[in-house]
Amino acid sequence: MSPGRFGSMRTRLALAVAASLLAAAGLSGFAFRFTNDTFEQLRSDFVYGSLALSPVDATQAGYHKHGNVRLDQELNDFSADGLERKRSFYRDMQARISSLEKTRLAPEDRADADLMRDRTGLELLDLDVIQPYRHNPAMYVELIGNALFEPFTREYGPKTERYRDIMARLKKIPRLLEEARTNLADAPFVWNETARMEDTGNIDLIDHKLRETAPVELRQAYDEAASTGIQALQGYDSWLRSDLSKHVSDWRLGKEKYAKKFQFVLAAGKTPDEVLSEAEAELRRVQGEMAKLAAPEPVRQYLDELAWQHPAPPEFFSEAEKDLGQAIAFVRDKHLVAIPNTSNLRVIPTPEFMRGVYGVGGFSPAPALEPALRAEFWITPLPANARDAESKLREYNKFGLQHLVVHEAMPGHYLQFEYADRVQPLSRRVLRSVYGNGPYVEGWAFYVQQLLTEEGYMNGDPGFRMTFYKQCLRVITNAILDIRLQTMGMTDQQAMDLIVNQAYQEKEEAKLKLLRAKLSSAQLPMYFVGWRGWVQLRAEVKAKEGGSFRLERFHERALAQSAVPMPVLGSLLGLQ
Repeated sequence: MSPGRFGSMRTRLALAVAASLLAAAGLSGFAFRFTNDTFEQLRSDFVYGSLALSPVDATQAGYHKHGNVRLDQELNDFSADGLERKRSFYRDMQARISSLEKTRLAPEDRADADLMRDRTGLELLDLDVIQPYRHNPAMYVELIGNALFEPFTREYGPKTERYRDIMARLKKIPRLLEEARTNLADAPFVWNETARMEDTGNIDLIDHKLRETAPVELRQAYDEAASTGIQALQGYDSWLRSDLSKHVSDWRLGKEKYAKKFQFVLAAGKTPDEVLSEAEAELRRVQGEMAKLAAPEPVRQYLDELAWQHPAPPEFFSEAEKDLGQAIAFVRDKHLVAIPNTSNLRVIPTPEFMRGVYGVGGFSPAPALEPALRAEFWITPLPANARDAESKLREYNKFGLQHLVVHEAMPGHYLQFEYADRVQPLSRRVLRSVYGNGPYVEGWAFYVQQLLTEEGYMNGDPGFRMTFYKQCLRVITNAILDIRLQTMGMTDQQAMDLIVNQAYQEKEEAKLKLLRAKLSSAQLPMYFVGWRGWVQLRAEVKAKEGGSFRLERFHERALAQSAVPMPVLGSLLGLQ
């Protein structure tokens, strides 16, 4: 067992302590008020109260019981009463956070207060202004998928216990989807189509994977629950096709809503216009670096030569597993950052219900409250169409696939969350893991792609460096796309031109990125903002420490803080 991990007995004890803080509240009321607020009490109320309001997120975090309620058997409540309970909780938290005298808090507590303030602001913005529950049918589908997939893959208890949780949630699907039909007033066409695609993935999960592995003694009970869930999902699909499809809305947020969300999500102290200006300047700089590296060939020709160096389709998944082992060995041998035991990391296909957003791959960490459970590095299977599959393989050739492994797993997101598992006290660990700052998280994962390039990964092959520059263009255009699409009326053709002709991406990658940009907002700029934040932070710490600066120590100190906003991280590391 590596340092900072907790065995099952210690985890259960921590959960029991956490639950006792809130046991009296149950699930029916969350207006926590105390005359003598302590910061630990506030943080605990925020973390465990918010998870109790979102049972699916609670399962993902490893929080299984709140008072007398087994959260693993519940689905989030999107009824009018449920939405109002959530609204009241966050309004109460907002008032309590605002009343803090931050100057009297320790630096670590001030960082936590910033995270809670930003999350509270974002939740209320969603509830009162953006209202995705009224416009996004896919959010309900993805919620169901996660609700079933987490107990299926996370071994937090015996298999029979987890299947009882799954069956309880299957029986609640009709209620959730009835709430969805009540709430949804309209939907962008692309959100409706994505919901239907992911809905099919959920039905397949229930009808095949879950059914085939159900314990024998529960098979009949599972079949009954599965029938209930499948019928509800089929009815939802029919309603999306025949009813909601007639009420089409725009997926763009517009300048005002986007700016507010941008502020809460990125917490970087910059406006969308400022980030856009920086990104467009960086785009030109990186294009120049690529031209110098490719000379005398044109950049596109050089990239085409690299693109042909890809695995055969049947070897795509196994190649990623092999690359992971190579990355682990390199990071350890170079002493870039200490690596814990990696035995809990698994490489699996991306769940079908998440492939609309994760068209290439992704990462799902071990639960914050149960860090000994497995973490998952997702690889999305190649498209069935041979031409699209070849396009994806050209994009994720032997160099591109290596960068994906570095970003998502080692030393990217997987290593980052392993360090986050060591944070104390427990409520701080959960806060920073579940509600952590996106630029810190995504910025680290791309920063380490630069780090391994600088350190000569793949024996210093120029192809790996050129692919890093190409990935830089992707990160830069992520920010440009999101801001221009959401606030400036950028067209699909303009977006495709930017991705394909200016960032040198393959058409299949470009289509997936455009889809992702339409399905999310204020998420794609995290990579660019966070990458620049990490590079700047390293430079500032190095300048301050001079000859005593050590790269490994810098990385470990920064990762030990977990996901605080980048400006806050600098202050925690001793910068003014």
